[in-house]
Amino acid sequence: MKKDINDRNDLILLVDTFYNSVQENPLIGPIFTDIAKVDWSHHLPKMYDFWESILFGKAVYKGNPMIRHFDINDKTPLQSEQFEVWKDIFFHTVDDLFEGENADTIKQKAQSIADLMHFKINSPKPQFPII
Repeated sequence: MKKDINDRNDLILLVDTFYNSVQENPLIGPIFTDIAKVDWSHHLPKMYDFWESILFGKAVYKGNPMIRHFDINDKTPLQSEQFEVWKDIFFHTVDDLFEGENADTIKQKAQSIADLMHFKINSPKPQFPII
């Protein structure tokens, strides 16, 4: 029987395992490695903080992930397929490692975050009349 996500160490295992799979994925891996040129030693601790804030309500994450994703979208359009692959990898990683209330909650939160991010990135930008 698998255990639930109980603390930061569990989140570190989840995030590290997830991003290892992401880097190997032929569709979204290049977005992280070639387009965003992610510095993993900098990015991973931010993701530990992000998920600890989201799942456990600890105010350890400082940042605005939307800004970075808008920048990436300017370089390569982030479409439904990329978001679906991201969610699929995330959900499978959670399911492979954990089970329980927090595991279910983190998948729900990831679904909501990814869907909102996709919506914001792909919403038409307001057009203002030239006066």
